[in-house]
Amino acid sequence: MGFPEVAQFRTLTQRRAELEKEWERWATAPKIATPPARTTLLRTDVARSWQRSLHTVDPSVTVAPGLDDIGDTWSRSPLRTPITELSADLRGITEDAGYLAVVTDAAGTIMWSCGDRALRRQAENVNFAPGGCWDETHMGTNGLSLALHDDRPCSVFSAEHLVAALHGWVCYSAPIHAPDGRQVGVIDLSSSWDRSHPAVMTSVRALVTAVETMLRAAEPAPTPGVRLECLGTAKLLRDGRPVPLPPRQLEILALLALEPEGFTPEQLHAAVYGDRAVSTSTLKADVSHLRRATGGEISNRRYLLTGPVACDAVELLAAVAAGDTTSAVWLYRGPLLPGSDTPGVVQWRAYLDVGVRNAVLASDRAEHAVAFGERAPGDVEVHEHALNLLPIDDVRRAVVAARLHTALRT
Repeated sequence: MGFPEVAQFRTLTQRRAELEKEWERWATAPKIATPPARTTLLRTDVARSWQRSLHTVDPSVTVAPGLDDIGDTWSRSPLRTPITELSADLRGITEDAGYLAVVTDAAGTIMWSCGDRALRRQAENVNFAPGGCWDETHMGTNGLSLALHDDRPCSVFSAEHLVAALHGWVCYSAPIHAPDGRQVGVIDLSSSWDRSHPAVMTSVRALVTAVETMLRAAEPAPTPGVRLECLGTAKLLRDGRPVPLPPRQLEILALLALEPEGFTPEQLHAAVYGDRAVSTSTLKADVSHLRRATGGEISNRRYLLTGPVACDAVELLAAVAAGDTTSAVWLYRGPLLPGSDTPGVVQWRAYLDVGVRNAVLASDRAEHAVAFGERAPGDVEVHEHALNLLPIDDVRRAVVAARLHTALRT
């Protein structure tokens, strides 16, 4: 071992010892609302994760819970094909460097692993293996859970892990996103703490870039059926092909999609035209044209959809109702039918905007506020919320700060 390696080992050893002392303070503190004061040694993202995790995780746990059979889940995963194609590269990287590679799904369950044989045996002792559940709720602060929660690349070294059984490890993790922006999993490279090196994160980022590029290159088959996209846009697709419709008919279809119980002719007339003097024959003509465009999926006497019409606004509404803020933020591509002044659309637009906004402001995940802030550039409170949640060293702070500055000036 040369002099630079000796110096690095001593630095890592000292850092590990200091973290162990800090961990001891937290792990043995009474379960009270206010945890021990954070020192400069403990990173903000790790401290926040410890605070969240201590409510559900015992630091003395020795093995991660697991699922018995993940074969079907992995076979359906969008990550299966790119990871299989990269498996030779992953094995080469890990086996040569004495590392272990794992890939999870969006819930933090390990789907695939490879790497140094001796290290894999050690990992199996804590179920750091396919089937193991490594989200924050089950295993506290670790590279996988932190990357999923904060939605950014991160490392967790030795006693930064909440669970004592993991203090001999170092993890470098980064989330993987589908082309629509949703998290689909995490890639992680892990090894013993003494092999810690910042260059490993460069490899993790490169692997994520390769996987995400392959996901974007995979052309999805046209979606069968009728689909209305009306968040930040206005278009109708049938079997993946655009169907040209005038704005008024798209507005009517959006209202029918959002009101599954449908409308009486009088109710729909009021929702579309308000107090304007428009004849009922105009509405009937629009509905008749819509019926042809959707394949006859609209009933006659009471206007309602009688067949499946997928709609992004309906999916957004369901995500908000289910408390699924992550899906809601990614589904929200802008206000409902922007530019429309139709009374029913205006009401639904406000309802959806308020629902997503309140969910974002109630969330403790910075990525929610950052992503929503891109769609709501004038929302000062959302930008301030994002800055409060982002770690001081997060590169996204510059973008959010610029948004806030612009919003305050307008």
